[in-house]
Amino acid sequence: ARNQLRGTVSRLVPGAVNTEVVLDLVGGGSLAAIVTNDGASDLALAPGVEAVAVFKSSSVILGVAA
Repeated sequence: ARNQLRGTVSRLVPGAVNTEVVLDLVGGGSLAAIVTNDGASDLALAPGVEAVAVFKSSSVILGVAA
């Protein structure tokens, strides 16, 4: 996948099965992603950790205010 956004983990919100991960992106802005709890653990995600969000355009859902 060529779509990559670099950032730093700013927040983790663990749930029963999944964890919401928020990245503060290089150049401003932020991105939120949902990963499994096992995935977050395997990647050792924690606030301050540098990470790269890699995604395929066919997996992105966008919305706008009505």
